[in-house]
Amino acid sequence: MDKPQFNLSLKQKKLLSEDKLAALQKEYQQLKSPQTWDNFLIDKKALTEKQILDVESELLGVPIIDLTVLQIPIDVLNLVPEPIAHRHQVISFAKSKDSLSLAMTDPEDIQTKEFIQKKTGLKINASLIGRTSLDFGLSKYHSSLEKEIKHLFSPNAKPIVSSPEGESALDDGLKKMAEEIPVIRVVDTLLEYAVFEKASDIHIEPQESSVAVRYRIDGVLHDVMTLPKVIQAAIVARIKVLSNLKIDEHRLPQDGRFKIDKDGYKFSLRVSTIPIFDGEKVVIRLLDESAKAMSLEDLGFEQSSLDTISRNIKKPHGMLLVTGPTGSGKSTTLYTVLSMLNTKSVNISTIEDPVEYRILGANQMQVNPKIGLTFDVGLRALLRQDPNIIMIGEIRDKETAEEAVHAAMTGHIVFSTLHTNSAAAALPRLLDIGVEPYLIASTINAVLAQRLVRSVCKDCQISFTLDDATLQSLDKDFHMEKLLPVFIKEGLSTGKAKNIQDIKFYKGEGCDKCSHTGYRGRIGIHEILEVTTEVADMIMMHKSAQEIQEQGEKQGMTLMWEDGFIKAAKGITTIDEIVRVSKE
Repeated sequence: MDKPQFNLSLKQKKLLSEDKLAALQKEYQQLKSPQTWDNFLIDKKALTEKQILDVESELLGVPIIDLTVLQIPIDVLNLVPEPIAHRHQVISFAKSKDSLSLAMTDPEDIQTKEFIQKKTGLKINASLIGRTSLDFGLSKYHSSLEKEIKHLFSPNAKPIVSSPEGESALDDGLKKMAEEIPVIRVVDTLLEYAVFEKASDIHIEPQESSVAVRYRIDGVLHDVMTLPKVIQAAIVARIKVLSNLKIDEHRLPQDGRFKIDKDGYKFSLRVSTIPIFDGEKVVIRLLDESAKAMSLEDLGFEQSSLDTISRNIKKPHGMLLVTGPTGSGKSTTLYTVLSMLNTKSVNISTIEDPVEYRILGANQMQVNPKIGLTFDVGLRALLRQDPNIIMIGEIRDKETAEEAVHAAMTGHIVFSTLHTNSAAAALPRLLDIGVEPYLIASTINAVLAQRLVRSVCKDCQISFTLDDATLQSLDKDFHMEKLLPVFIKEGLSTGKAKNIQDIKFYKGEGCDKCSHTGYRGRIGIHEILEVTTEVADMIMMHKSAQEIQEQGEKQGMTLMWEDGFIKAAKGITTIDEIVRVSKE
């Protein structure tokens, strides 16, 4: 829905006065939630749902449908699976020989309509619905699924729980249920639409009376569906069957993996189960094996960082460390660097836990602590294989760290990851692990720290400048006075800007393309510390991370939060995202 046109229609129909509308718009813009404009008006009791639907129906030229007075056939309802119905607010309610009727809160959502048309092979006829009607339609999924799975259980069945008595019979029953059509359909639907939504993880979380399913999309968890408690054990059993885990083990965590290869996409899925109070929680990590190799530019590196990385990976030996929390894109960065160096004239060997992506021509080893194949044991073996370039998935202990620095010292290029909050903190961290200062100073070429931030949706992007209150709030977490010289250095200010409030920043208003979040996709923000002679001397003197960082800044290092604000000024991400991931 075109917001200016919608607001103009509200004024023309005298549903809201100009002053009232302006006041509501100002309040809406200050909201941090992804709530839509029409839902905001309803919640504020400025307009009724019927008034808004009448205006939207007239503007869009589509009829309004009330699902509460319709009988929706189950097979028609299931033509749009529940995750899509929830996230894109669409219900399939009627079907003819060659067409499908959809009730949508946003009939202009072309992407969803095209996806459903391709999936069903039917022509799409869209109608408009309100929140009440949508909630009624979504509730039909829950009731239909419960009816469909009733035959799996006795009439008075309760949620299955493991017990010391009769575990064998219970597990046999779980195996049988894991192969039943309703259970297979539910799990297949969860996987298929996690792929469609570009989710990185699926969380299946048992609760007291239901099972919540959430997808992590662009680093943020979203509720997608609620399953009846009675199907919980069968769902977990089905996933265990797929990932070759022990169905009869309910008291210990388990890890497994499996693959899906369908409709042109190929994914490797890592499965983790843990016992919690209400059952077994399952998390599935999705890794796209068919994804094309990205360049460092695609990952969000600015030119100054690119120059530093290029200079250091071309050195004949030494180590490049990538640091950051879990899920910050460290592995993706290392794989990208390895793909840049991957030629027939070099031998690339890796030791990882687990092997996330396959690199053509590289020798990739996966650790297996159960049989004694740890990072340090595997690394010692790799060094006897005449490698030129070595990647170690993670430095976790003194033994691995020492093997890594010795490899870098003896003529190898070594890449690895470490868990620290900044680039400078990685060097004292290695000292804490127990590596000798002279080894760190002589082998580390550079340290790269990074985070992932959500990208602004280009379809609903708007610009704004910082007001006094926002600037004061940001100044509590960041040294905002340092930003203007950084912007001038990066060419974002021609010198006309006298302070940071003269710089434009960007955010997404929310639209159907981004599911009204204002974001679509993710990109990295980075800082890279080059180990110069001065930094090496500071390592030898056991200087703190703060002192090393200050030296890095003197050398021209752009800090991670500064890189984030550069991207916010370029319209790539938002200030809110920078605050979320990189507070000082």
